Amino acid sequence: MDPKITEPDPPSSRNGITQVLQYGEFTVTGNRKVRYTVSLTERDLTIQKITSTPAGRSKVVFNLRDCVGCRAFRTDDNTDAGAYFSAYFYPFKRRWMSSGVARQRVEQCFRVALFQDQRANLEEAEKWAGTIRESSARQQHLRNGVLYSEVHLPCSVMLLVNPHSGKGQALSLFTGHVQRMLNEAGVPHTLVITERQNHARELVREADLSQWEAIVIMSGDGLLFEVVNGLMEREDWEEAIQTPLGILPGGSGNALAASIHHYSGAQPVSSEELLVSCGFLLCKGLVSRMDLASVHLGSSPSSPTRLFSFLSLAWGFVADVDVESEKYRHVGAARFTMGTLVRLASLRVYKGRLAYLPVDKAKKREPMSANATLTGPPDSLLVPLDQPVPSDWVVVPEEDFVLMLAMYQSHLAEDLYAAPDSTLDDGLIHLIYVRAGISRTALLRLFLAMEKGTHLANNCPHLVYARVRALRLEPYSPKGVITVDGEVVEYGPVQAQVHGGMARLITR
Repeated sequence: MDPKITEPDPPSSRNGITQVLQYGEFTVTGNRKVRYTVSLTERDLTIQKITSTPAGRSKVVFNLRDCVGCRAFRTDDNTDAGAYFSAYFYPFKRRWMSSGVARQRVEQCFRVALFQDQRANLEEAEKWAGTIRESSARQQHLRNGVLYSEVHLPCSVMLLVNPHSGKGQALSLFTGHVQRMLNEAGVPHTLVITERQNHARELVREADLSQWEAIVIMSGDGLLFEVVNGLMEREDWEEAIQTPLGILPGGSGNALAASIHHYSGAQPVSSEELLVSCGFLLCKGLVSRMDLASVHLGSSPSSPTRLFSFLSLAWGFVADVDVESEKYRHVGAARFTMGTLVRLASLRVYKGRLAYLPVDKAKKREPMSANATLTGPPDSLLVPLDQPVPSDWVVVPEEDFVLMLAMYQSHLAEDLYAAPDSTLDDGLIHLIYVRAGISRTALLRLFLAMEKGTHLANNCPHLVYARVRALRLEPYSPKGVITVDGEVVEYGPVQAQVHGGMARLITR
């Protein structure tokens, strides 16, 4: 299921014989006449109906990597001496009436009635629940041989929800899916409903972060943009940006959520299936490093503005579509398709100068003199915007463009696989630009290919791709749009440098 992740089997067998940690015979809720054998190893939970039919037909095996939690409980029925334990799995299963697989919830609940004493049965149920949780937590998650760090569960989570994002359904999606998953995983959380633009930015800038072990955002990418910049505006930014961040798709773009799902090695999904996937990853609590880019804006060189970006910097066609498609927000992720078709009908050309520092030429120089009011790391690859770029930079000779897109993650939207070679912490800016002269048909073909990430292999003569560490854009057209992580910023000269692995993201 996951060819991109190297995961050796845990030591669950000795001399070729699988070690069974626990074994029992139980009934299930709703039917006390049919009994099941339940056996637990370090890797699997195996359930088999006790029946006269061949064993293989009645056996189900659940991998503990797909388990988010397990709890023991008693019912309110005082006449029931039994106790129960429920295990919650999210395995990949075939979709109903469509191709491919997606994570789907499966609950397995068993009744323990080994003793006449209610307390003894509950203790046995708690023993099962605890062992299942511990065995699930011991599953190793490796990528390229590197073990992920972990948010120790249970942890306290600040969960920020923008109720107006996407189709305005983020809160109902939270209560319909995420809340149950967090409860199943035993993750205590405090729900914060954002009330206005920059509410989240102000909140995390001033909050006592010691009471939270993670900050989770349920919205589009805009709310995470606020959180990242709020953390980087703190005096203790170096420590604050180490707070693990989680993303749950609740908007219309959901680019980072789609990237996280992609990095897990799973098949592409969208909408609520993407939410379940990201919710599962959140419940597992594994953490990886994530690159941030330092973005300088400045029509006034003496008073530049610096932002921190986790996703993209765009100018031209892509930025225009992002902004103009806001009017189609009610259709969700399809807004970008509609916006693309509208903008193609009246294709624009944008004049400007683009320069960049290729990966193979990147070498540190004296950090750019920092504005005393700005926090964050020094930018050792940049010079002030009012000075020429260094001699080792590449200056693109063409002055007419259709678009410029700088990406640090794989996806630009749920269905736009813009940077196929990108990973969370590769320390690269994946620069894509399209020169003027491309036809509408060829540009449409590029965006259709981007849905599967094959656009870079299309041999389009107008498309250029480069792996860079830093870039500068100087737009000459008097009007235009520049976006950072999908948010409109000041129109004018802009430059950026990537900072590898600066933030931490809950992922797999």
